[in-house]
Amino acid sequence: MRINSLDKEDLTILVVDGELDASSSILLDESIESVVAQGKKKILIDGRSLNYISSAGLGVFMSHVQEFEEKGIQMILFGLNEKVLRVFQILGLDQLLSITASENEAIQLLNASL
Repeated sequence: MRINSLDKEDLTILVVDGELDASSSILLDESIESVVAQGKKKILIDGRSLNYISSAGLGVFMSHVQEFEEKGIQMILFGLNEKVLRVFQILGLDQLLSITASENEAIQLLNASL
């Protein structure tokens, strides 16, 4: 798995490419922590190239929910394929995390919550 970080105006986009499993989830967690350490308040997760997610991968996202709420950090996932999105839906995580179909929708959601 690869993660690329793109800074775009006042937000950071983390592009996740490959399979998010127990071994690669550490890389994602470190990438998110790095963005937070930079003081960023808006994080988009580009999941268009995310082919698979394990429980460990899901755990990375869930581990940040409370912290982000307390610190006023917004994280939105977008572009998940049907199989990966279905995993979030089955577990009810789509109710706890913001997930949109496209980058434009994610940016609109960020702007609407200002």
